[in-house]
Amino acid sequence: MSTATLVFFVIAFISVFFMRYFRMGTLLAFLLTGILAGQHVFGLFELSGTWNFLGEMGIMFLWFNIGLQINMKRLWQLRRTIFGLGASQVLMVAIMLFPILAGITQWTLIGTIMISLILAMSSTSEDLQILIDRNQLQTNMGRQTFSILLFQDLLSIPLLAMLPVMAGKSINLGASAIDILVMSAGLILGVVIVAKFILNPLLHVVAKVQSHEALVLAIMVNIAVWAVVLNLMGLPPALGAFLAGMLMSETVYRHQINASIEPYATLFLAFFFIVLGMGINLPFLMEHKWMVLMGVGGLVLIKFFALYMVARVRHVAGREAFLMSLILAQGGEFGLLILQTMKTNGISAIPMEHQEILTAVIIVSIMLTPILLAIYDRVLKVSRFFKGTKNNKLSERIKEETPTVVICGFGRMGQIIAQMLDSEHISYVAIDENVDQVILAREHGYNVIYGESKKESILLAAGLKPRKTRAVVISLNDEVAAHEIVHTVHSISPNMKIFARAHSLKSAKELLDIGVKYATPEIIESSFILGSEVLASIGLSENKINSLMEYLRENGYANVGKPLDVK
Repeated sequence: MSTATLVFFVIAFISVFFMRYFRMGTLLAFLLTGILAGQHVFGLFELSGTWNFLGEMGIMFLWFNIGLQINMKRLWQLRRTIFGLGASQVLMVAIMLFPILAGITQWTLIGTIMISLILAMSSTSEDLQILIDRNQLQTNMGRQTFSILLFQDLLSIPLLAMLPVMAGKSINLGASAIDILVMSAGLILGVVIVAKFILNPLLHVVAKVQSHEALVLAIMVNIAVWAVVLNLMGLPPALGAFLAGMLMSETVYRHQINASIEPYATLFLAFFFIVLGMGINLPFLMEHKWMVLMGVGGLVLIKFFALYMVARVRHVAGREAFLMSLILAQGGEFGLLILQTMKTNGISAIPMEHQEILTAVIIVSIMLTPILLAIYDRVLKVSRFFKGTKNNKLSERIKEETPTVVICGFGRMGQIIAQMLDSEHISYVAIDENVDQVILAREHGYNVIYGESKKESILLAAGLKPRKTRAVVISLNDEVAAHEIVHTVHSISPNMKIFARAHSLKSAKELLDIGVKYATPEIIESSFILGSEVLASIGLSENKINSLMEYLRENGYANVGKPLDVK
């Protein structure tokens, strides 16, 4: 290993450590790593074919992740909030930005519209992390912010469709609008049809193999196939990766896909931001630093003002509206991605030097958000700012999807427990690795998802939340997996009540030792049922039988299974 490589990893570690310490996005840390490792600072590496390839892979995975979040069923459930608040926010920001950009630049009309829209979008990764860190994701303000981010993800479809138009595919505005509308509608319709009739059966075959590696490779092949297909059609390959994500979001396997691809996606996303940082022209930006700073100030102020007005019109309380506007006032990684995609595909709808300046404006605005929030928190503590504002209830609420019970494993025992919960109208979600079982159960109306229960990301995707979910049931026929699930559940919620199935008394005691509230040894409980029937048939009263059963079950079956004293 060369010294340059060692220094590179040290820089990456320090950058990630300090960015997370100051509650800034990890992706920004990789961006800073690229800037420091690039030719304008330490000069550790130069952009080469290998680095560019890794950067292109990062672009593909970022587009894929955005597509994976756009699930039609979810969007339909939240349509009123998303298309109300989300659309109003984007439209207001774009309307305020468009005349300013048109007045100070010589860009084409379609280019000005495109840049106005991408600057209206915020940083999904940073904003969601901020809400989680501040424990505000489930508040009214957090839900409204989340709905805006969902609309921005949905807006990426027509924005992607605008790329070939910007490349010169159409110069007539009316024809361009028709192109964008037809392409967007075609994408949505195609996703639903292909996912249901082609991708679902193919993934069904892959899932039956029960191989993590096979599933990951199937995801990679899916991304590559659609990237090549759209490239052959004269469209950006990134649009193919986005389409691949949308296709997989419409399958029953989307939770497991997200969990399986997450480590690889994080790695390639890191490479994208490192390459982006290495490609930033620092001398050029230093020459135009005042333009960058004015751009950052203008963007943050315009977005804040537009967001605050929209939130107040939607009857959001003053403090909540202020905080929501502050969180969303930056640019987003989608804008960085569009600019980088334009650069790599030779789309010159706006001058290259303006692309450099816009990239810097978005990056600085993202880095500025945690600082502004820290100032806001400090002002709130030492002054009477916003005191006395009422926490108004919002008229539109996002449907709560947190289940009361999570069932790990949906065999016969899991099905019976689900039926018992259904009979009492108690919400639940079940997780199972057997794809045939999942499909059959869903056809019969059970709320079951495909995935590995021992993975934290799957449990979180299923809706497991501290203080919201009341219990976890482990009904798997796998002792090793049961232990792993217990540890994973406790890492999410240390006080969660866990009920587990066990093969034997020994297995039950081992589960109780690691924090399971109640473990049922199948052989013993089956013996109890059989023994109770025997005792009843020979004349013992029901009270005596129940007393005996209670005695045998006391203290984790301590009175069962003692060795015989042979003399």
